[in-house]
Amino acid sequence: MKVKDFMITEVVKVHPETTLRQLLVKLVEHKIGGVPVVDENNRLAGMVSDGDVLRFVKPISAKHNDFFLYYLEWEIHMEEKILSDLEKPVKDCMKRKNLITLSQDDDLEEAVTVLSRHHFKKVPVLDNEQKVVGVISRGDVIRLIVKNWIM
Repeated sequence: MKVKDFMITEVVKVHPETTLRQLLVKLVEHKIGGVPVVDENNRLAGMVSDGDVLRFVKPISAKHNDFFLYYLEWEIHMEEKILSDLEKPVKDCMKRKNLITLSQDDDLEEAVTVLSRHHFKKVPVLDNEQKVVGVISRGDVIRLIVKNWIM
């Protein structure tokens, strides 16, 4: 079985200039934790996840050995930092390097290997022109196993 036979083809994507505010709305609306970032030609430019956003808005200036001082500073500056960061573009926090992808012609075994080896929840699927044509998640593979071999 090939990836193209069970990948999700209705992919929620964003562009590098999409604001973090717009990204977060999409993540919540679609109940997903990450999306591919594509250029104007639908080619993969990066990936961005809810974890990337949380790491981005974390107040990295807080360098206290004392947890309570760190927490207090976080509480004081959290709202201000988040409101400021919401207008920044996705390109400021997306992953660009060492992106792991699948081809639509890869088989199920390769998809399972990639998802398990790299501990990714979701991997973009690219065509021969490096355009995003789908995504595959661990949940998609589990549903396929249940559908084909358990039920």
